[in-house]
Amino acid sequence: MRKAEIRIHDTTAGWLTQDENGYHFEYDVKFLNNKKATPISLTLPLQKNVFSSKVLFPFFDGLIPEGWLLDVAEKSWKLNPRDRMGLLLACCKDCIGAVSVHPINESEV
Repeated sequence: MRKAEIRIHDTTAGWLTQDENGYHFEYDVKFLNNKKATPISLTLPLQKNVFSSKVLFPFFDGLIPEGWLLDVAEKSWKLNPRDRMGLLLACCKDCIGAVSVHPINESEV
């Protein structure tokens, strides 16, 4: 299982995981209880239920670089272009915009 902390403006918004059943996104309870909380995406509205998908959610897939920058990342870090979660974890800690992805080591889970 691979896991990432999803932050919006340096605040933990939720958790993205990948396991043998696919991808799962769950908002953090503290984030949901904040009256000023906004969803990270219109396709992932604020809710307590876990979102699940067989493929990486389009919002997160859209954070992954494209073109020459993706080529540089794949070659520099020896990443498989089909490993969307691996690309997300390696390339999206410092994204343009409010949302960032921070890998969680399995020992921290």
